[in-house]
Amino acid sequence: MDEESLDILDDSLDDIEPVGEKPTELYEHFRVVVDKGQASIRVDKYLADKFANISRNRIQLAADAGMLRANEKPVKSSYKVKGGDILTIMMDRPRYDHDIKPENIALDIVYEDTDVIVVNKPAGMVVHPGCGNYSGTMVNAIAWHLKDNPKYDPNDPSVGLVHRIDKDTSGLLVVAKTPEAKTDLGWQFFNKTTKRKYIALVWGIIDEDEGTIEGNIGRNPKDRMQMAVLSDPTQGKYAVTHFHVLERLGYITKVECVLETGRTHQIRVHMKHIGHVLFNDARYGGDQILKGTNFSKYKQFVENCFRICPRQALHAMTLGFTHPRTKKEMFFTAPLPEDISNLIDKWRNYISNREK
Repeated sequence: MDEESLDILDDSLDDIEPVGEKPTELYEHFRVVVDKGQASIRVDKYLADKFANISRNRIQLAADAGMLRANEKPVKSSYKVKGGDILTIMMDRPRYDHDIKPENIALDIVYEDTDVIVVNKPAGMVVHPGCGNYSGTMVNAIAWHLKDNPKYDPNDPSVGLVHRIDKDTSGLLVVAKTPEAKTDLGWQFFNKTTKRKYIALVWGIIDEDEGTIEGNIGRNPKDRMQMAVLSDPTQGKYAVTHFHVLERLGYITKVECVLETGRTHQIRVHMKHIGHVLFNDARYGGDQILKGTNFSKYKQFVENCFRICPRQALHAMTLGFTHPRTKKEMFFTAPLPEDISNLIDKWRNYISNREK
């Protein structure tokens, strides 16, 4: 799979849902509700089909250890699932399939201490190796940055990235340097106590000053390279995005988006769902002129805008969390990158000249 397709698979790590009491040991946690129409099959086969990165053998080992449950009761791997079952499973975290090599890649580090690193990721950088892209990622860069730290093993999933953003989205990410920090921060993301604000430019003028978008997100059945809001409430993953209009700029709107959940392409999908595709979001059709006039001068103006910001206009601007060791509330802000700032200025000038 090519690099352009990678971000569709780069699910947010907080899509992995912790269950039960806060763990004292480090595990991967998964929770799934079986669709009502699901045929009765063995639970180990059902989960192996559901999660492509979990082998059937690992599921069977979890069941043998009493870590596989249906409706809060331990079950064997031969248990037959039925519609409505709530399945939970806890497993030892595996090492990655491919060794992560440290690479001397510059990082914009906003904050660092013995437990965490907050990084401002540039647009165009893949966050995590995978799908044939095993170099040049932020994880490789972090491995280089921490190469002299004997306690940090980049190939150990109990440390490292806590959440992810798409390749062509810029902005803040937090990295855990210790297993304890990753467990604690992962729990905060699951419980929705972290603070995440994004700045986006979308096509069209949003009439409301603010609003909330709810809708389960899953694979688009008509295009497997896209995510979509699914009409069937039993499918996909529950997602909530709050938005607030910051500025109306003729045929586009600058908005602030606050995430309650962290689903793949959540803002991109939710904004499209309400009719406001992100500006220059090629995957979802935002790289076409969706609003405006038919004049050639306007067409040239928009094409210039696409060149100024050659990716979806989305930036993870604010990140807040409770420090996993000190329990102090921490907030970080990454200013708008140059491409989005220049894009906003260009639209402001366009509107100003049009009104003269």
